[in-house]
Amino acid sequence: MLIETLSTFPHMYDSVMGESMMKRAQEKGILEFRAHDLRDWTHDRHRTTDDDPYGGGAGLVMKCEPIFEAVEAILGKEFVEAKLASAMGEAAPGGLASSSTTVEFGGDAGCPDRASSAAPQIVFLAPQGRPFDDAYADKLAAADRLLFICGHYEGIDERVYALADHVISLGDYVLTSGELASMVVIDAAVRKLPGVLGAADGPVDESFTSGLLEYPQYTRPADFRGMAVPEVLTSGNHAAIARWRREQSLARTAAARPDLIAAAEAAGRLTPADQKFLKLLEPAPTGAVEGVS
Repeated sequence: MLIETLSTFPHMYDSVMGESMMKRAQEKGILEFRAHDLRDWTHDRHRTTDDDPYGGGAGLVMKCEPIFEAVEAILGKEFVEAKLASAMGEAAPGGLASSSTTVEFGGDAGCPDRASSAAPQIVFLAPQGRPFDDAYADKLAAADRLLFICGHYEGIDERVYALADHVISLGDYVLTSGELASMVVIDAAVRKLPGVLGAADGPVDESFTSGLLEYPQYTRPADFRGMAVPEVLTSGNHAAIARWRREQSLARTAAARPDLIAAAEAAGRLTPADQKFLKLLEPAPTGAVEGVS
């Protein structure tokens, strides 16, 4: 997989992409990473990437020109022309097959289901984007090439979103830059690539992958300052351990994220045993007290 970023602060990626799993993924040849400096496509002595917003208001808005020039240099001018033709509902120039996107001028977030895994895919991080989750990370991990365009300042000129295949939001809060958000998305996607994690089943048996939160984990020592590891985990009874882990996962999810329990039930992912256990977690009904009419 090739992942590229386009931003005004490309060195922000040095530490994240040069350490731990991201570094190992590159050393193994699973991932190739390139951070492009948007200022390389500016033409004034100040290397300006932003300007005052039309209509007035606080802050600065990132300009169209350097972003479009950069994407043309990175992915090709014909690719960008096809994108624009698709966004504006026109036939792609020269008979090119345009990359599918649901983003329109001033439009909504791109749909990951319609983006081809073989074609380069452009990703934006913005408040109007689709919420990011584990399933979305799976979709991005299936791509061959991703280009993250990272906003800064007050935002990006709306016309730039005509290039988008994906517009993603990490949550209902604001960060200082798109670089930070893109690092989270990149990490979540790359760790799903085969061979990146040490354990073959590492990305499978963890929170959200199964639709539930992960069960509690323990390691040596078996007793630390009076806090003992649950006996079942040291019993050697693998069936009992599996059952305990499943029940702990259900209990933790029911307590912290009941919405995930409801989603798992609606999707048919809960077994009769799961449902029976969840019933045991429900509080006893309140109301009539024995001996009181």
